Amino acid sequence: MQFSLEETTGIERKLTITVAVEDINNEVNKRLQDLSRRVRLDGFRPGKVPMKVVKRRYGEGARQEVLGEMMQSSFIEAITEQKLNPAGAPSVEAKSDNDEGFTFVATFEVYPEIALNEFKDIIVERPVAEVQESDIDEMIETLRKQSNTFEVVERAAEQGDRLTFDYVGTKDGEAFEGGSAENSTLELGSGRMIPGFEDGLVGVSAGEEKVLSVTFPEDYQAEDLAGQAVEFACKVHKVEGPALPEMNDEFFARFGVSEGGLEGFRTEVSKNMERELRQAIKSKVKNQVMDGLLNTHEVEVPSSLAAQEIDRMREQAVQQFGGAQGGFDPKQLPAELFESDAKKRVALGLLIGEVVKQREVKVDDERVRAMIEEMASAYQEPQQVIDWYYSNDEQLSQIKYVVLEEQVVDTILDAAQVSEKSCSYQEAIKPAERVEEAAEEAEEAAE
Repeated sequence: MQFSLEETTGIERKLTITVAVEDINNEVNKRLQDLSRRVRLDGFRPGKVPMKVVKRRYGEGARQEVLGEMMQSSFIEAITEQKLNPAGAPSVEAKSDNDEGFTFVATFEVYPEIALNEFKDIIVERPVAEVQESDIDEMIETLRKQSNTFEVVERAAEQGDRLTFDYVGTKDGEAFEGGSAENSTLELGSGRMIPGFEDGLVGVSAGEEKVLSVTFPEDYQAEDLAGQAVEFACKVHKVEGPALPEMNDEFFARFGVSEGGLEGFRTEVSKNMERELRQAIKSKVKNQVMDGLLNTHEVEVPSSLAAQEIDRMREQAVQQFGGAQGGFDPKQLPAELFESDAKKRVALGLLIGEVVKQREVKVDDERVRAMIEEMASAYQEPQQVIDWYYSNDEQLSQIKYVVLEEQVVDTILDAAQVSEKSCSYQEAIKPAERVEEAAEEAEEAAE
């Protein structure tokens, strides 16, 4: 075998490999000889089929089989000798097949060589917050509202009430398809209807009728109604107001608290909020570290790895929206939707791997157990959850990788520029994007 290596662009490599014709012919002849002893053909006794007949019948197939195997073995031999680390399977093209041998070209990408920069340029702002008694009060009220029921009230409708009513929609005096219903229920303030509809029913009492003049949004899905002014003639049959559940043992039991009364319930709510706060702060710090790692390094992403990640993201998207049950093919989703995020994920994975290798980061088994115990504490039978993780290799491997990432984050934080910012519990648990949006809205309001 002879080969030559060419570095084309960046991480792409091109191997031109020639396999000697003698090696090919020898291997083909060995296979045909072995086949002649086993093949059964009409008119010949077993093991007595002439070689020329075997060659005529099976020669080309045997040669193609041999070429395929020799291409694979010679490629592996060449990349091993050159100490190359391919990122994905090569693209193979046959160039010539003559008396001098069989020549083919294998084009592939290698994993990029990554030189880690100092982590001192990575800037991280760590939120600092505590769960206050007022936060617990607010959370309990939220839980009550989520569990509320509705009772008939003898008053005008208010935001948060539920109405039972009929409505008929018309455009230019003509009813339109899908614009009418009887005994429909609507919670005012839910945002189910087009802008102005729910607000227009505030102040209406049972037995009253009201005509609402509203306009469909410009981006409404029904093109014939998009941006159109319409009227809805409404007749209210019933107004129901929200009735919050009493703070009693029955209510506490819905959340797994069977003893301790109100104080025990507050303690359980507080524990869950503390856990959520720790996770939110950890997530925000990790995101900043990972963003900083990406921003301070340039990584050329192998296209094969990006393609694999795009396929994973396609499958995740389909599963998230329930498309898998309907037999929807994830590959129908355009690759462009995921390309940018896929490349970031791959680049980040390569960087994390390089930190692990260069800094010799090993998974801390005690942190693995602590993480599993933390997750298990949210369940009624924590030990069963712990045992399940340790009896499931796949799930345990996922936890170990998460812990390894956390250890990488800690390694980077030791050298990064880290500051602390005091904030409320609500600010701390908001996703970063929502925090930024709130800040922009506040600035706009101030202007």
